Amino acid sequence: MSRQRALVAIAAAQLAAGVAGQLIAVRDGRSFDIALLRWRGKPENVVKDSWLLGTGLSAPISMLATQAVATVRLASAPSPVATRVLGALGAAMTCGYLVEREFRSAFSPSGMDPTVTPVAAAGFALSVAMARSGLQGIHRR
Repeated sequence: MSRQRALVAIAAAQLAAGVAGQLIAVRDGRSFDIALLRWRGKPENVVKDSWLLGTGLSAPISMLATQAVATVRLASAPSPVATRVLGALGAAMTCGYLVEREFRSAFSPSGMDPTVTPVAAAGFALSVAMARSGLQGIHRR
């Protein structure tokens, strides 16, 4: 499998995990909670906040839309720009998962959930893979 096709597959799978995280967060009222910055959303605002700030389990819809566009673009033809965009989004999402309280809670003994934990694990692992694949070799240019 070519590097381009691999990145498309990774980005598409990560996008699916992001959408699943959005749906779960909206259903359960899991607003964003970035303890590091003492920045917390309110469960009643999770739908509104999900557009630009994200949820407790996913990146903002604006980032997911950008990811979808870049993934479709890269699937249609080689694109250094789409490749870098996906790499940068993956890096940003990786950091986002790590600072998000809901993500960390999903892996604690009391927070393990048969729906949330696998979605969080997949989203994080795929964001790491997307960053690595999309940014691989960028320093050589």
